Amino acid sequence: MANIQKRGDNSWCFTVYTGVQANGKYGRRTKTLTITDEALLKTKKRLQDHLDTEFAKFREEVQAGEFIAPQKLTFLAFTEEWRSKYAEKQLGKATLEIYMIHLHSRIIPELGHMKLDAIKTLHLVDLMDRLSTGERKDGKEGTLSAGTVQYLHRVLRNIFSRAVDWKLLKVNPMDGVKKPRDEPRELNVYTQQETDHIFTLLEAEKDSWCLMITLALTTGLRRGELLGLEWKNINLDAGTMDVLQSLSFTKSGYELKEPKTKASKRRIELPLSLIPDLRSYKAKCNEERLACADLWEGGEQFFVFNSWKGKPLNPYSVKTWWTRFTKRHNLRYVNFHALRHTSATLLLNQGLHAKIIQARLGHANISTTLNIYTHALREADQAAAGIFDKMLKASRQSSI
Repeated sequence: MANIQKRGDNSWCFTVYTGVQANGKYGRRTKTLTITDEALLKTKKRLQDHLDTEFAKFREEVQAGEFIAPQKLTFLAFTEEWRSKYAEKQLGKATLEIYMIHLHSRIIPELGHMKLDAIKTLHLVDLMDRLSTGERKDGKEGTLSAGTVQYLHRVLRNIFSRAVDWKLLKVNPMDGVKKPRDEPRELNVYTQQETDHIFTLLEAEKDSWCLMITLALTTGLRRGELLGLEWKNINLDAGTMDVLQSLSFTKSGYELKEPKTKASKRRIELPLSLIPDLRSYKAKCNEERLACADLWEGGEQFFVFNSWKGKPLNPYSVKTWWTRFTKRHNLRYVNFHALRHTSATLLLNQGLHAKIIQARLGHANISTTLNIYTHALREADQAAAGIFDKMLKASRQSSI
């Protein structure tokens, strides 16, 4: 049987044999190529060269295990192809885990049974509408947050984009699905008075926890950035800290990776009063590392915050400690990430320019900073109006 067979006026069938299968029969993969270029169809040699080239590509895909047969391909089956051929190679482990959780909990139950090419834009519009207004599946009251629905939108767009790239679909059905609106929400942060109280309470805690929370509040680092911090990233003489990596945990262990954007790689000035505490803590860390000797499991990496023997600290242990700390001291609870928001809000309320805060937090665009901290900016604006109010009153009194 010929490897290239003409099927119609402008279509050809490619066949690649894959050898004897377990059932004793020869396996094969086929693909239909349709050519719409009239000029190419009329030129015999160019046409044959084009067919030979496309067949060679197809054969390489089959031999490399990268060919996806489009016939009767369901959305569920395609997500498996997407995972093995794209996601596992291009996405970080932690990101992939989150993608898969969203896929299996929200998307596959709705679309998994449908043929990939039968999923139209209207199906996806309806799905996003249901996700935005439907009940949660985690037992909590209310609907999914805008952030979660936006994430689901991102997952779907990524998957269908690969289907277009791999020529399984001509257009991306997500192109007509508008990204859900990001409704601004009031940030749950600590006030200046509450933050001062936390600093006082931390003095009685273990050095590592005291410094971690203090750094979270004074530098605005994310939890993963704090856990990925190594002593080589801190210059105690200059009083600076370089944020160059972030640490997260997945089912297969911890993952250390560079920040997503250039802006996330940044140098931060440390409060001068914190330098002596960091020097003392570093000395203790060095002593503990020497005491471990051959039991040290951190390799060449020397994390600022680690578990015994130098292993990275698990993010969930941070969450657990912070929750217990707030309960022990009857503090109003905000999650650990909100310490970053508290840091930025306090600086804004002190009149620091938003551009400086943008750089300190590692936001790629100042619009991100302004959008997140709208409430704090309103308070700062009210304070500015108060300053001019005092000026006007003083001017009027002097003119009397």
